[in-house]
Amino acid sequence: MGQTKKYFAELLGTFVLVFIGCGSAVIAGDKIGFLGISFAFGIAVLTMAYAIGPISGCHINPAVTAGLVAAGRMKSKEAAPYIIAQCIGAVAGAACLLFIAGGKLGYNVASNGLGQNGYGACSPCGYDAMSGFIAEGVLTAIFLFVILGATAKDAAPGFGGLAIGLALFIIHIVGIPITGTSVNPARSLGPALMVGGQALSQLWLFWAAPLLGAVLAGFAWRSLFDKE
Repeated sequence: MGQTKKYFAELLGTFVLVFIGCGSAVIAGDKIGFLGISFAFGIAVLTMAYAIGPISGCHINPAVTAGLVAAGRMKSKEAAPYIIAQCIGAVAGAACLLFIAGGKLGYNVASNGLGQNGYGACSPCGYDAMSGFIAEGVLTAIFLFVILGATAKDAAPGFGGLAIGLALFIIHIVGIPITGTSVNPARSLGPALMVGGQALSQLWLFWAAPLLGAVLAGFAWRSLFDKE
């Protein structure tokens, strides 16, 4: 039962991240802009960190799970159920958001989107695949360094969620114009499945780059900074 609670917590947390983060773009993006969307993603992670962190650790991101395995903070055999739960939560969050957005007259998922990530013609500001790949890898690595530092044994207690949420906020400020900011394969999966087309064909980048960046950051942390 204990493990099941962890998986359900990850599912729920990823649902909230996608529903609130992508929802801020779809429902209120024209009113709050990139900065507001960045804030929504950051606050979603911050609140979930305190809500489900004591249960599952609040990864809510396959890249975070992979990075923690690389850093020696999690056993590899525990990673797959976490990632499956995260993907289910992301798809459910995107499906719920699509249902709500479809209630507005004139909304069309093909033309209005669902907060999906993209590069080239699908990039918010026209950045190509190479720029998108490097940005996603570097930004995810930065995110992992913050997570690993903020949750280390000698870190200030009680402030981990705040640091992680603020890190995701600043990462989105930089990343949204480039790719819409993924740094989270599950977050990209949900909207891409709902939108289809190019969003789905470009999904490979938003799995490959964040996972690579996270794993490299995990190994680097373990080699350079882990006191144990």
